[in-house]
Amino acid sequence: MIRKLSHATIFVNNQDEALEFYREKLGFQVHTDAMVGEHFRWLTICTNDQPDFELILMEPKPGMLMDEETSQALRAVMAKGVLGAGVFNTDDCRGTYEELKAKGVQFLSEPTERPYGIEAVFKDNSGNWFSLTQPR
Repeated sequence: MIRKLSHATIFVNNQDEALEFYREKLGFQVHTDAMVGEHFRWLTICTNDQPDFELILMEPKPGMLMDEETSQALRAVMAKGVLGAGVFNTDDCRGTYEELKAKGVQFLSEPTERPYGIEAVFKDNSGNWFSLTQPR
C-alpha cells in the first residue's frame, strides 16, 4: 500500500541555475546532489519545514529516462512557460510576495483574495509556475 508522496520532479533548463533560484531566492535547501553514472545528476531540494518531501530538479536530457525526441519536445514546452508545477503554502502571502519580489522573483499575479485563501502566482527561471497560497 502506498503511504505518501516523497518526491516530485520539476524540469529545469539548467540544474545549477535552478538550484541558485530555489536556494537563494526561495530559501530551499539541498537534500541530495549526487551523480548517478556518468551523465545523470540526482539533485533534490526541500524546505526546512518539510524535509521529507523532495523536489527533483531535472534537466530533460536524453538518456535512461527519455529519448532525444522527448527531450526536445519537453524543452519546447518549457520555453513556452506552460508547465505548472505546484502550490507552495505560506502564513503571509502578501509579505512573502514582497520579500520574493525584492529578490527578483517574477510574479504573474499579485496577491489576490480567492475562495481558498490569498494567492499570488510566480514562475521560476525555467518557466515553471507556482501558486503561492495563504490558505484560509
